[in-house]
Amino acid sequence: MPAPSLRLLGLDPGLLRTGWGVIEVRGNRLTHVADGVAEVAGKRPLAERLVDLFRQIGDVIGRFEPDEAAVEESFVNKNPASTLKLGVARGVVLLAPAERGIPVSEYSTNLIKKSVVGVGHAEKAQVQMMVRRLLPGCLAASADAADALAAAICHAHHAQTARAISSAQVGLPQLVRGGAG
Repeated sequence: MPAPSLRLLGLDPGLLRTGWGVIEVRGNRLTHVADGVAEVAGKRPLAERLVDLFRQIGDVIGRFEPDEAAVEESFVNKNPASTLKLGVARGVVLLAPAERGIPVSEYSTNLIKKSVVGVGHAEKAQVQMMVRRLLPGCLAASADAADALAAAICHAHHAQTARAISSAQVGLPQLVRGGAG
């Protein structure tokens, strides 16, 4: 019987441009499904931009029906106002799948890069190149979309390992797992 497939949505939050990417995971095989960017006009009030972002991510979720989502954690900028606005956009990006009951995992930028490229401080061009190599047929023309796909790839690797460990522990006797027996 073939391994069941899992559809993952990766998200790279931004207030003006949020990258998204969808991959299919079957065993240790990754397949590119789609990617793109949710773009929000910067001249409107913040609340209106957040609603637009929420709706666009919701449309992606409705169209591709992911089983799980992975979101890149924000890093702190030198400009506190920019960091705060990015944090608000990130909150919307976390909310969109969670509101629909989709489990959401968060990964640091360095862990995503290390999982995909092998180096935690890789350049964006290196991430794009490795995403294309790991997902044959994927163009990921946008750096934001490539970063989102990288988050999904990172989640595929880490979630698969966590599931394997969890299922292995189910068969262990209680004493071995640390219980009293």
